Amino acid sequence: MPTSMRKYIPKRVFEWYHLAFAYGGAIFWRYPSKKLFVVGITGTKGKSTTSELVRTMLQGAGYKVALASTIQFKIGNTSEPNLFKMTMPGRAYLQKFLRKAVDAGCTHAVIEMTSEGARQFRHKGIEMDALIFTNLQPEHIESHGSMEAYAQAKLSIAHHLEASSKRPRIIVSNADDYYGKDFLNIDVEVKAPFSLKDAEPYTVDETSVRFVFRRGTLFSVPLPGLFNLKNILATITLGDAMGIPHEIMRKSLESIAAVSGRAESIDRGQDFRVVVDYAHTPDSLRALFETYKGKDLIAVMGSTGGGRDQWKRKEMGKIADEMCADVILANEDPYDEDPNKIVLDIAGGFVNHMPSIILDRRQAIAAALKRARKGSVVAITGKGTDPFIMGPRGSKEPWSDKRVAEEELDKLLSK
Repeated sequence: MPTSMRKYIPKRVFEWYHLAFAYGGAIFWRYPSKKLFVVGITGTKGKSTTSELVRTMLQGAGYKVALASTIQFKIGNTSEPNLFKMTMPGRAYLQKFLRKAVDAGCTHAVIEMTSEGARQFRHKGIEMDALIFTNLQPEHIESHGSMEAYAQAKLSIAHHLEASSKRPRIIVSNADDYYGKDFLNIDVEVKAPFSLKDAEPYTVDETSVRFVFRRGTLFSVPLPGLFNLKNILATITLGDAMGIPHEIMRKSLESIAAVSGRAESIDRGQDFRVVVDYAHTPDSLRALFETYKGKDLIAVMGSTGGGRDQWKRKEMGKIADEMCADVILANEDPYDEDPNKIVLDIAGGFVNHMPSIILDRRQAIAAALKRARKGSVVAITGKGTDPFIMGPRGSKEPWSDKRVAEEELDKLLSK
């Protein structure tokens, strides 16, 4: 249906449309979630990384696991990238995916769940055993109408767990987050809060995190930054609630590979660090930059999603101005908005120095790499593993920040 026609159709009609697909798909695919231990993961930040961590932990515990995330759809050892440009595809895709998982012999499924997916009832018909809440930060405010409406959309996923027929039901929630208590207030058998206090003493740097979990087991996980420590704590708190021994969790997580597009280092033999990250909110951008504090930090950035969350553009500019030595503003996903206006909105947050504007994203990445010196950090942010640059009238340009960075590094190093 053309987008121009949708405004003439009552909201209730769309709600019934999405509900029909959700429950119709569950019936058609014979409620596959009832045959699986289903873990949902929601929050503003850290969902994809936490999903990968939980999958790795469960696999290490001997289970065959299916994973549906922003990054990939994986059943056992078979994986395909998520090319939908949405975390939770519609038209009963998740039900079909879970049926494939059951038929392949999976015992557990990890599903990344979003507020937009919840608004369209894409979690309905999925019987859940557990839910992890990572955090809540301002995002999709224009879409949801308010921060409170956004929070309620997230919380509706917790209430869906509450309504599950599975037993016991487990809620894992970030006790350091303002909204964490709301998730812990739902009526389930196991309530498992986590906090940075659970990891004291801990150390974090640009390559790994080390901590002692609740004054017991020492973990050393090869993922960078304080933000990843929080994701790891969410994961092992779930493992604790499920009765997975700490030693199994430790061995599993210490062997995890880099998570694609999430603080992912690109190494082609250069003498500086190149990092690709999805950071698309002010808080996540600051958390990424904090990881490389004290370094010569060069950023390539924009503001993901034209026509939405315009409030964050100036804020992200302020953060980059404060924390980076050099910034190049580039095109990301303008959709139907003028990309020049987007980057100028971001530039409005700069006071100490003015950023460069190179709209062509490949040229921007190439320029950042050329400016890097030995020991510099080039942070390419905003898209992560996004497979397209989304343009006007639904146009899509195939894209990969990682691939382009590798290609431009190879050109630079061959000179």
